[in-house]
Amino acid sequence: MGRKRKGEAINGWLIVDKPSGPTSNDVVGRVRRLTNAQKVGHAGTLDPMATGVLPLALGEATKTLPYVVDRPKRYRFTVRWGQATSTDDAEGEVVETSEARPAESTIREALAGFVGEIEQTPPIFSAVKVDGMRAYDLARRDEPVALAPRVVTIERFELEAIRSPDLADFVVDCGKGTYMRALARDLGQALGCLGHVVALRRTTTAGFSEDDAISLDRLEALGHSPAALEQMLPVEAGLDDIPALDLTEMEASRLRSGQGVSMLARAKRERALSLEQGGLAYAVSAGRPVAIVRYQAGELRPIRVLNL
Repeated sequence: MGRKRKGEAINGWLIVDKPSGPTSNDVVGRVRRLTNAQKVGHAGTLDPMATGVLPLALGEATKTLPYVVDRPKRYRFTVRWGQATSTDDAEGEVVETSEARPAESTIREALAGFVGEIEQTPPIFSAVKVDGMRAYDLARRDEPVALAPRVVTIERFELEAIRSPDLADFVVDCGKGTYMRALARDLGQALGCLGHVVALRRTTTAGFSEDDAISLDRLEALGHSPAALEQMLPVEAGLDDIPALDLTEMEASRLRSGQGVSMLARAKRERALSLEQGGLAYAVSAGRPVAIVRYQAGELRPIRVLNL
């Protein structure tokens, strides 16, 4: 008999507007203590300095995390020209300076080279693993950190405003694994003036936006109360871009027991018309999510069963 998990069986999403200062894992810990939830995870790390949308999955929602983290993200950030830092943001030490400052037309022209699939080397102060260790742990020990460039996707990189000769605001729409600090660093190098991030905010990620978020202070002020839990979104809130498929209770029971459900019978084919071979869906019965499934060879095969 398995050991009983500590805490309460709370399932759903809390979308936190993370303040500057705490790490993403700090926020997870604070929400776990606040809600007494058995399990809490986040959908994508934010730097301690960064603010903005940090989706937290509670209970069975954690099973959907792998299917939401690849969704597009939007960031707004401010770059200070003329300085390169050890961390590529304002928290690091200045390691190089430049008297050059870019003109607006030069900035706009350079941005075109950062749109599409580009190669980007993550900052050495990042969560990328090197021989099983986080790069930031090695960097804090002053040990050499060699990170390989990786391909990331930038859908949009626009200059929003020039605050002063030293400061400029940008907005970026991008895919998974893109570092805004690396974008600022590389843009500064391309412009011949150096640069680092001094303010960073994530406004959209995993299908959630600022409109869905509640500040951490507000959430903690509500405490462990019904009002706090009213801020939660359902487990399926993160699955908006995955087709939903209604099943009978008998079909749902098969999925819950780990068995596949054939959709080859004539009466069932129409329900499967929206599904692609090898594609994902989430099965629903009586309005309740049952499982994330893959449609393969005319059969729904359970990948993650949701115990709701």
